[in-house]
Amino acid sequence: MKSEIKMTMEQAQQEMELFRRLFSEVRLLDAEELGLKPETDGWNGFKSCICKSCLGQDSCEEECIARKVLQEKKQKTKFEYIDENLHEIIAKYVEVDDTPYVMELVRHVDTDVMIGKVQHQTEKANMAEFYDLLYTDALSQAYNRRYFEDRIRKKEVTAGIAMIDLDDFKISNDTYGHEIGDKLLCTVAATIKNVIRTTDTLIRYGGDEFLLVIQNISQKMFEQKLNEILYHIRLIQILESKNLYLSVSIGAVMAKNQRVEDAMQKADKLMYEAKQTKNTVVAEWGRLGEKEASEQYGGKNQRPCILIVDDSEMNRAILYEMLHNNFDILEAESGEICISMLEEYNRDISLLLLDIVMPGMNGFDVLEQMNRRKWIKSIPVIMISSEHSDFYIQNAYDMGVSDYISRPFDIKVVCRRVNNTIKLYAKQRRLTTILTEQVKSKEESRKIMVAILSQIVEFRNGESGLHVTHVNVLVKMLIERLRQVTDQYDISWVKQDLIVMASSLHDIGKIGIDDKILNKKGKLTQEEFEIMKTHTLIGASILENLEEYQQEPLVQTAYDICRWHHERYDGNGYPDGLKGEEIPISAQVVSIADVYDALVSKRVYKERYTYDKTLEMILGGECGVFNPILLQCLKDIHAEIPDKIYRGGVKI
Repeated sequence: MKSEIKMTMEQAQQEMELFRRLFSEVRLLDAEELGLKPETDGWNGFKSCICKSCLGQDSCEEECIARKVLQEKKQKTKFEYIDENLHEIIAKYVEVDDTPYVMELVRHVDTDVMIGKVQHQTEKANMAEFYDLLYTDALSQAYNRRYFEDRIRKKEVTAGIAMIDLDDFKISNDTYGHEIGDKLLCTVAATIKNVIRTTDTLIRYGGDEFLLVIQNISQKMFEQKLNEILYHIRLIQILESKNLYLSVSIGAVMAKNQRVEDAMQKADKLMYEAKQTKNTVVAEWGRLGEKEASEQYGGKNQRPCILIVDDSEMNRAILYEMLHNNFDILEAESGEICISMLEEYNRDISLLLLDIVMPGMNGFDVLEQMNRRKWIKSIPVIMISSEHSDFYIQNAYDMGVSDYISRPFDIKVVCRRVNNTIKLYAKQRRLTTILTEQVKSKEESRKIMVAILSQIVEFRNGESGLHVTHVNVLVKMLIERLRQVTDQYDISWVKQDLIVMASSLHDIGKIGIDDKILNKKGKLTQEEFEIMKTHTLIGASILENLEEYQQEPLVQTAYDICRWHHERYDGNGYPDGLKGEEIPISAQVVSIADVYDALVSKRVYKERYTYDKTLEMILGGECGVFNPILLQCLKDIHAEIPDKIYRGGVKI
């Protein structure tokens, strides 16, 4: 129960006197005055509704918000025409001396003023859209230089200000081309945006320079943000430029009631100093290189951060005094602000100290959001509350909190439980990271071996070697869409990865086909085609001979794909003439991907088809009959295929 709805009759009368300055009618109505009587055996609902709140109407039935408020214990608002005049009616649930009431507030609404406000809001929305276009850099989607000149150049701010420059960008641009250069700029901008808050300002100041303005931030937190930007930009890699790694130079200052352009000029000088060593942040307060940034971002020099959520400033201050010597502290005065801060600082928060009773979104509402967004798995929560009932405590534990501390606070208890919880979760994260890295290492090794084997097949097949890569990406795109449109095939993330990896081996059986047939220019004879068809059985046989690995999911999936990726949905495929859902879904997906890439790619026996013509041929049944659901998936993703897979391919 929210504390603000409980009051004495004297307090209620005082509040109503204040409301009468704004509302033409203010009244306090109990159940009897509303014509709503509780059942004799308990408060189980209401039998009738003949309430004064209806302003003279005989009965408002379902439309009576007073009735709904009394039942649901909430506040509601509605607009209603009474005697041809529009009225705003607000009904608030309150408990006066432990008795349920509805406080009803009514006032006349000037419709001319309302229409004017709506028009004004529409004009504001149109202007906002105009300024979004005017001040947004079309390439990076950051703000542009015009925004700097028009809006913030002369603005006095207290903020962290940084100039970020991409080292050797011109050389990279000349080496890899402007298309790759544009992608790098877009990726850098997106990387910075992922680190900063939505309220912070990122401006593409020059061709390869960005200006960053973060207001109301401490020097320590600003330094952490810059380190994180340095660290993540260093990890950027573009698919078409595997040997290209970015380095950046950053100059930073802390402005205190200073014009942005003045602080920017200082940051710009420091940035050029940073360029002497590259991958460096040079700030007014010192220099930080790539190694130190990586270590700090990795957590070696970073104190755990605690987010305290309580609507009482005094309670937050008490907890701050207890903990700030050993932890970095963030504060939120409401559940709504808490969610916003979790969105911005998620991975930086080591512990959440959460109150239950707060206006608006209470502690349980916050826990519900954390469970829905899976944050509760990585951010431990200790409930801090003056509520001692078993109901509150049990509900909190059921929703995933790690501990529950009741007020008044005992400093030793709070510090000990906070330390224990943070250490426990830190240990769990370390173990999870180690296990994840081990699994990832094994998976990478498997992928490398599969890729090597598939490239051997492609090399012998006389093709470019890109067929396997194209099929991999197509299969992934098709399965992702398939999972969105139906759960008929029960494809988990793990199974999806298995199918993508196993698809690399779909033509492994071609190792056993004569080179003269594989690389023949022109149409195969019937006899040659029959020999070519046996590659499905040869591939399946190779996998069958791996006796000690027969129970491995990768081998089982690869077997299905090798043997049946040339089956067709109407039963007219080979080698076994399977029909419909007799064909494993893994083989069905690879089948479409294999055909698509074969059509849009040049072969020794054919020229390329355009993307649209390829889609038309597959949908029209010229290449055999496929699963209708998969055909729809192909149509859904078709517009994305050229850019995602065939960069530099056939242009439509």
